[in-house]
Amino acid sequence: MYNDMNMDIYLDNCCLNRPFDDQSNPRVHLEAEAIKTITSLIEAGRWKLVTSTVLLFEINKTPNEKRRRNLHGINNMAHRCVETSPVIRERAKYFETFGIKVFDSAHLACAENNADVLLTVDGGFLRKADTIKDLKIKTMNPLQWLEEVLK
Repeated sequence: MYNDMNMDIYLDNCCLNRPFDDQSNPRVHLEAEAIKTITSLIEAGRWKLVTSTVLLFEINKTPNEKRRRNLHGINNMAHRCVETSPVIRERAKYFETFGIKVFDSAHLACAENNADVLLTVDGGFLRKADTIKDLKIKTMNPLQWLEEVLK
């Protein structure tokens, strides 16, 4: 389904944070392992990470300094940073009409024409994004996506 090499991947803030969340919940642990695998394959050059000024803003608001440094470490692997623009802001406002939160809408708008897939561990965000008929990007949970692409 996917061209495995040179795929552009956008990880939203909850994905980037998942490896640093409490791992006692099995789902959280499995998603964290999937994200660690994805970031390892990005680091190895198999895929490319796309970030945005929206994501950088969220990372910079992280109150825990150690976590913030770790998030910057992952985010620094990005080969491209999408700047917000009037077109992206307008598209984000459109996504908000589907009940998607402000930051999630901004991530979706930044990723839409700049990445092959947006990964998130936010089930509500995924369900709402699935209702957008004219969405031009695949949105998936990282664990499910990784299982799909590694088949």
